[in-house]
Amino acid sequence: MNTLRHQRGMSIPGMLAVAAMVGFFVMCTIRLAPRYLEYLSVREIITTVAREYNPEEEDLPDIRRRIDTMFNTNQIYDLKPKDVEIFHKDGKTYIDARYEARVPIMGIIDAVMRFDDLEIETGNHKF
Repeated sequence: MNTLRHQRGMSIPGMLAVAAMVGFFVMCTIRLAPRYLEYLSVREIITTVAREYNPEEEDLPDIRRRIDTMFNTNQIYDLKPKDVEIFHKDGKTYIDARYEARVPIMGIIDAVMRFDDLEIETGNHKF
């Protein structure tokens, strides 16, 4: 015969604590996922523009216009085209689209996502 002393299991406060923790992580995932998916789109855009850049036919303003058009088409809101740096260094052209996204979690708690792998070399540039 089972008595209360021999029964094992989780109490209601224990279940509520686990549910609160699971709920917090689900909420964080729901809030952070759109920013991460937008980052993946930005990375694909910058990689495509860098790969298709032809220094004999295009100049830096052409790269900027292409990035602006692709950001607008893909509805990129976290990173503005004017914040993307395009510059020459050591005979090569670089596109630097590194940025941070701040996501409010709850109250005064924010999450900061840093996307530092968006500096891409496009190729040799003939001056």
